[in-house]
Amino acid sequence: MSKGSTFRKWSRILHRDVSYLFAGMILIYALSGILMNHRSDLNPHYTVSRHEYKVTADLSDKAKVDKALVLTLLEPWDEADNYTKHYFPKEGQMKVFLKGGSSLVVDTKSGEAVYESLKRRPLLSDMVKLHYNPGRWWTTFSDVFAVCLILITLTGLVMVKGSKGFWGRGGILFIIGVLIPVLFLKCLSSVAYTQTSVSRDSTYNISARSSVTFL
Repeated sequence: MSKGSTFRKWSRILHRDVSYLFAGMILIYALSGILMNHRSDLNPHYTVSRHEYKVTADLSDKAKVDKALVLTLLEPWDEADNYTKHYFPKEGQMKVFLKGGSSLVVDTKSGEAVYESLKRRPLLSDMVKLHYNPGRWWTTFSDVFAVCLILITLTGLVMVKGSKGFWGRGGILFIIGVLIPVLFLKCLSSVAYTQTSVSRDSTYNISARSSVTFL
């Protein structure tokens, strides 16, 4: 077996085994990265639901609205055990704070109520937390993971020979993959330069008009 064949053989072995080892981490980082990109549309940490309804209890007299009465309002939502406090932020309105971030707001005159439920997404939230790097020990592990990603990439580039390898179709695809971020950064730089030039010209024109007015 030639040196080239041996090299490609070990590249395939490393590529396969390291890929299996870190497949879970790759999926976690990929999925959490998608969630972080779209966090303005989807909260990766919590689900928020809003429920509007009407309470029948008489809440018009603040002096009679005690904790026991408020707990009865929370029972339909199974939130009685999560009661923290209640208060009246303004005339005719009562707000109830609950553990975990949920809340209940009631119009004490009409009985109109809004229950806002805040529930943590256990799996998605944990994945995003890992992506944000929660501690020093995870930093070390992430560094090892990054090195292994480089290893997976490099072994993937050289493990196939011929027209489908790096010196054929694979090389063309590699170049395209490199050009995409390069061209994107180039476009960003051009836009930033244009905006800076426009801003500089506007500042110069304002200064010039001010000088003429002063004269």
